[in-house]
Amino acid sequence: MSRMGTLSLDDFKAVKIPVPWGHISGRWYGNRTERPILAIHGWQDNLGTFDRLLPLLPDYLGILCIDLPGHGRSCHLQPGMHYSVDDYVDIIPRVMKEYGWQKVSLLGHSMGAILMFVFAALAPHAVDMVISLDILISECRQPEGNNLRLAAHNMEKHLGEDERLVGGCSREPPAYTLQKMCSALAKGSFNSVRQEVAHHMLHRQVTRSRLYPGKYYFSRDGRIKFINHAYLDNGLFAEMARRIETNPYLVIKASDSPFVGPSEALSILTANNPNFEFHEVQGTHHVHLNEPEKCAQYIVPFLIRHRPPPTLNSWSKEQSLLAKKIFHASSKL
Repeated sequence: MSRMGTLSLDDFKAVKIPVPWGHISGRWYGNRTERPILAIHGWQDNLGTFDRLLPLLPDYLGILCIDLPGHGRSCHLQPGMHYSVDDYVDIIPRVMKEYGWQKVSLLGHSMGAILMFVFAALAPHAVDMVISLDILISECRQPEGNNLRLAAHNMEKHLGEDERLVGGCSREPPAYTLQKMCSALAKGSFNSVRQEVAHHMLHRQVTRSRLYPGKYYFSRDGRIKFINHAYLDNGLFAEMARRIETNPYLVIKASDSPFVGPSEALSILTANNPNFEFHEVQGTHHVHLNEPEKCAQYIVPFLIRHRPPPTLNSWSKEQSLLAKKIFHASSKL
């Protein structure tokens, strides 16, 4: 590339990756001549979650951001099918197969990062880098007490959503102004997403109402709220962490979030993987959207080390200055 700088949100190619139930929607930002980083958002979010982080990342790499099925502008599963974390893992090799990649570099937030931990443990030979935003793996869920009641609740609610779909309900969902939807999105995230940046995700998960001018409704699949969670145990998480022996792996934890996951798996990666990094930054679960500079100060050097530019000598000085600027700006926040 002739210009060495940071990614632009205006420089992207919209993509549709064919899958048996329709397509996965995405945007390929930056360099489209080499294998990009695959970026996957969190539960009930969409690729807009990376809008404010991308312009801080170097543009010698491309980043392919996708919407998971049922999210954003990707196709919904057919009635009768159930969304699950386990099945979402298969999206990664599907994308790899579509583009003929033998290896994959991964950037994920929340549920997207969980998928990457699982895939890296299943196929460590195929993963050359992972950047995990505010999670390693979900806390162990025991099938008892509140968790069992939650599973029963989700099953009932999911069946209700299915009946509505099969019944061909033609009524529009409730419609609101964009301002109210931004407020609802922030509140629905338990104020993890600041209301003033909520529009970055909103634009990919709403549809203009045909009944009420100037109003919109949420168009993501309602069934994703009742997703199946895997019932795994800490012993399995630990064994998965042991399989990620040398893969470069960066975890950035938000201080006001409890979502990093089992301490044993984290300890194993810290002790056994020489390419593992862990950093904590001040902020909520969506710190990468609210205050992306705090994450970029660690992501940029990590990228330079593990996915360096082809002409490192001609570029590293400029990018090092950028990284320092990001660091100094974030340290004042």
